[in-house]
Amino acid sequence: MAALPEFISMYKSLIALPSVSCLNPQWDMSNEKVIQQLGQWLEGLGFHVQIEPLSSQPNKFNLLAHIGPAHAQGGLLLSGHTDTVPWDEGRWTRDPFTLTEADGKLYGLGSADMKGFFVFVLEALKNIDLSKLTKPIYVLATADEETSMAGARELSKFPNLKPDYAIIGEPTSMTPVRMHKGHSTDCVRILGKSGHSSDPEAGVNAIDIMHEVLGELKVLKSHLKDNYHEPAFKVPYPTMNFGHIHGGDAANRICACCELHMDMRPLPGMSVDLLSELLHQQLSEIQKRFPNALVIEAMHEPIPGYQCAADSALVKMAERVSGQSSQPANYCTEAPFIDDLGCQTIVMGPGSINQAHQPDEFIRLDEIKPSLNMIERMIKEMCL
Repeated sequence: MAALPEFISMYKSLIALPSVSCLNPQWDMSNEKVIQQLGQWLEGLGFHVQIEPLSSQPNKFNLLAHIGPAHAQGGLLLSGHTDTVPWDEGRWTRDPFTLTEADGKLYGLGSADMKGFFVFVLEALKNIDLSKLTKPIYVLATADEETSMAGARELSKFPNLKPDYAIIGEPTSMTPVRMHKGHSTDCVRILGKSGHSSDPEAGVNAIDIMHEVLGELKVLKSHLKDNYHEPAFKVPYPTMNFGHIHGGDAANRICACCELHMDMRPLPGMSVDLLSELLHQQLSEIQKRFPNALVIEAMHEPIPGYQCAADSALVKMAERVSGQSSQPANYCTEAPFIDDLGCQTIVMGPGSINQAHQPDEFIRLDEIKPSLNMIERMIKEMCL
C-alpha cells in the first residue's frame, strides 16, 4: 500500500482544487479533480474504487470506495460531498483555495463544509489495521449536494452498496444529528402585458398580480405553522422563505414579468408532494382569474426530510462516543437518499455548521484530535 501524505498536506490538496456547484452556470464547476485525488489516496490504502459520471451532468462524478473481507455484508458507510458553494471575493480576507493556518484555525473554502471530512476519514483509516476488518468500510464522495443533490440521487449506480450504518460527515461539531427537514425551491413567475405607464388599463401589471400571490403565500405560510409541528426542532414547523424577487425594467413601463424564488422546508414524514399540492391549491384562484399568467416551476427536485430512530444502535453508539445527545437540524443534507439504502443514518462530522457558506470558512485546530479519535473509534466499533 502507498503511504498517504500527512494530514495537513491532504487538507491543502483538497482545498486547492476548486469544485463549486451553483445553479448559475457562470459559477458551476466540475468536481473531477477532487474525485480523482480521493480515488488515488483510497486506492493507496487498498480500497477498490469505482468512479461514475452523473447521468444528469456528465462532467460531475460520484466515487464509491470499499474495503473488507470477501463476501462480508453490511458494514459502515462514511459519506460526504465534494462540492462547495461559490465564494464572495469581496468578503473573503484570504485566498479561499489556499489552506491558511492562523489564530488557531485552518481557513479555506470547504475546510468545514465539507472537503475536510474526507481528510479526517483518510487519517483515521491510516491508524487502523484494515486487514483485520470483520465488516466492510465504504467511502462515498458525491457531486452537487449544494444545489440539486444530483449525485445522491444516482446511488443506484452502486447496486452493491448495502451498509448497515451510514455517517454523513457534515459539520456538526461531532454532535450526532438524527433528523432534519426537507427542502423544495420553487419559482413563481407572473407573465403580464407591457405598456406605457400613463395608461394602466392598456397592459397587465405583473407586479400587481405578484402582490396578490404574496398575500396568498403568507396565508399558506401561516397554515403550515399552525397545522404541522415537531417539537424536537428549534423551529418546530415547516418554513417558507421568499428569497428573491425581480420584476420590471423601468418606472414608466407596465411590468410584463415578475419572478419570485422561494423555498419551503417540510418536517420529517411530510410528503414533498403535499407541499407542492398545497402551493398550487393556494394559488389556484389567482390562476383562474389570470389564465396563463401564473407559472409555478420547481427549480430542482425536492428533498424530503429524514429521521433515524432515537433508540437505534447507531444513534446510541454515536451518543456514547461523542458524549453528546443526538439533535435535530433545520438545514438539509443527503441523508434521505442515503437512508433509502436501508441503513441507519446519522449526520456527524468535524467543524461547525456556523462556518458553512461563510466567508473565511474555518475549522478550529483544537477540534482536530478529538474529532479524529471519535471517527476512528466509531469505525473500529462497527467494523472490527
